[in-house]
Amino acid sequence: MSVIQSIRDKGAWIMFGIIALALIAFILQDGLGRGRGGGLFSNTSTVGTVNGTKISKESFDQKLAMYGKQGQDRNTLIPQLWNYEVDNALMQQEYDKLGLIVSNKELADVLFGPQSPLAREKEFIDENGQFKADEARQAFAQLKKSKNNEQLQGVIESYIDPAIQQTLRTKYQNLLQQSAYVPTWLIEKQKADNSAIASISYVYVPYTTISDSSVKVSDAEIMAYVKKHPSGFEKDEESRTFSYVTFDAAPSAADTAAALNQVQSLKQEFATTSDVKSFLGKVGTELAYADAYSMKSQLKMPKADSIKGLADGQVFGPYLDGNNFVVAKMMGKRVLPDSVKVRHILVKTEDRRQSTLADSVAKKRIDSVEALAKSGVDFDQLVQKYSDDGGSKKTKGEYDFTSAQFSGISKEFAETIFYGKAGDKKVVKVENDAYAGYHYIEVISQKAVGEAVKVAYLAKPITTSNETVSTASTAALQFAANAKNRQQFEDNAKKLGKQVLLSQDIKEGDYTVPSLGQTPSRPIVRWLFENKLGTVSEPTELGDKYIVSIITAVNEKGLATVGEARAKGVESFVRNEKKAKQIIDSKFKGNTLEAYASSAGVTVQKADSLSYNNPSIPVIGYDTKVLGASFNKELQGKVSEPIAGNSGVVALKVESIGAKSIAMDDESIRQNILQTQRQAIGRGSNALRQAAVIKDYRFKLMY
Repeated sequence: MSVIQSIRDKGAWIMFGIIALALIAFILQDGLGRGRGGGLFSNTSTVGTVNGTKISKESFDQKLAMYGKQGQDRNTLIPQLWNYEVDNALMQQEYDKLGLIVSNKELADVLFGPQSPLAREKEFIDENGQFKADEARQAFAQLKKSKNNEQLQGVIESYIDPAIQQTLRTKYQNLLQQSAYVPTWLIEKQKADNSAIASISYVYVPYTTISDSSVKVSDAEIMAYVKKHPSGFEKDEESRTFSYVTFDAAPSAADTAAALNQVQSLKQEFATTSDVKSFLGKVGTELAYADAYSMKSQLKMPKADSIKGLADGQVFGPYLDGNNFVVAKMMGKRVLPDSVKVRHILVKTEDRRQSTLADSVAKKRIDSVEALAKSGVDFDQLVQKYSDDGGSKKTKGEYDFTSAQFSGISKEFAETIFYGKAGDKKVVKVENDAYAGYHYIEVISQKAVGEAVKVAYLAKPITTSNETVSTASTAALQFAANAKNRQQFEDNAKKLGKQVLLSQDIKEGDYTVPSLGQTPSRPIVRWLFENKLGTVSEPTELGDKYIVSIITAVNEKGLATVGEARAKGVESFVRNEKKAKQIIDSKFKGNTLEAYASSAGVTVQKADSLSYNNPSIPVIGYDTKVLGASFNKELQGKVSEPIAGNSGVVALKVESIGAKSIAMDDESIRQNILQTQRQAIGRGSNALRQAAVIKDYRFKLMY
């Protein structure tokens, strides 16, 4: 028994060890199996690295949250923030190499100087629109002493860090700009190139003399070309493509009819109600009611002419406006000016920066202002002394308004200046507005007086019904269930009469798929890189449709595949190379241009006054190989070997090489070269990025 028990005990430990090993293997497989996913051993504190410099996940998430509060879409924000962080890391490494810093004094000059970014904040702007630097300094000093770390971090990320980065970038760019240099020999060479002219005789046989269908290009030839010309065909990361079919979930004819019927059922009550505003508030409308008049000339909606001609209280519609069925009701007509010039003085009764002024005190003050204005006291003096509208002090209290701005200003103010007449002077009380208080208003002038209308709109959207969505969803589910491989996918699509669409190359860090429009499609990208070649997706809802996809290609990093190279036009290059060989072997017989022309069945042509500034060659067009040979002094009086050019085979003889005078002086040439160099310097960050070792872990962290 003791022996058996001993075996049992040992067996239990063996089984425990097997289970433990299996669990560890499972965890490792989850964390490391495909190099994806946030497994137990993955780095969850770093979003990525730039030449070894880490981009902290904590900092990245804080910035995402901060910018997200401003209403930016997360799928758009993540790649923008990633590029910003990578760029900052690259540039900081350059600043460190050069010893560039921003001193406290420099930072203060930026934050509190005339071009301060704080000048956008209303609390630091005085009544004359000037930046209050001293108050900004005090606010920053108080914030440093406070214990509000969240607010302090927000200020650092919103103002201080961008100010430091911009100052460092300016210093760096200035250093590079000042390093631009043009030696004398380069100016002389540029002058020689600009003034050089050549005349040639040539024989030209275009590639179009051989049909494309007669020249087959194999996959091996494509790859040979790619290996011979690797530049432009090298990929630094994996990409994938997928094919997909769509199932429309947009509103059906029945959905459209339902929306139309809904508007029709409300039309009579809309036409007879005496309280349009309350009615629209009760039943809802996509076009909010504006209790204001608009010039007839500003009505640009569909059926505008019919609406303009309605009598008061009359309705028109339903008509289609965008995605809405609309009934319009004429609320009234009157004559209004299209533009008004006024001046005013405001005495506020509400001010967030100051103690509230009692209504009675404000009324007495505005009455005094009115009396002084009517007695002939200079209006500008009254504005400077009494007006609480700091924005108008520079304009002597004057404003210009157009009728299009009617609904954008306070109702009482707007009605006074548009419904009145030129020369009117009156006190108006404005409530519940940024300019709440008493206004003394003088209407200086009114222009372009014409007929205006007030129109109310009952608008109901055309929406997709649950039945329509269910039909599209069910069809997509059935398609996905019956497509187990690419052949079935394509066959089933053909049976349904659906076109199989192909995506562009998609990378792991992409957040949109261009062929799917601007709709965020990060879930599709994640699916694409979490599955293997040939996998068919479940239906994915995207806007007003469902899509079912199949992974059609996995393109590893390195040289482009045959398919990728063909998509980039390599096939035409290889075909032209083969055509060139055929043309040279069969049509360029002899050793003179006349012999070449005779054997090719063409004529010898001439081109005079060729230059680098005007590189186009008659019949041939732009071809650098041919142009270069045209200025080869060794070919003067001699016939070149046949040249495989851009559009055909060319043999030429240089008749003469000379020079013409040019109007540019040395300094102008120097400045042109400097400008070109400085433009190249401005693109330096792209070169830094291409040369950097950048590791992106966003996919692993489920961004």
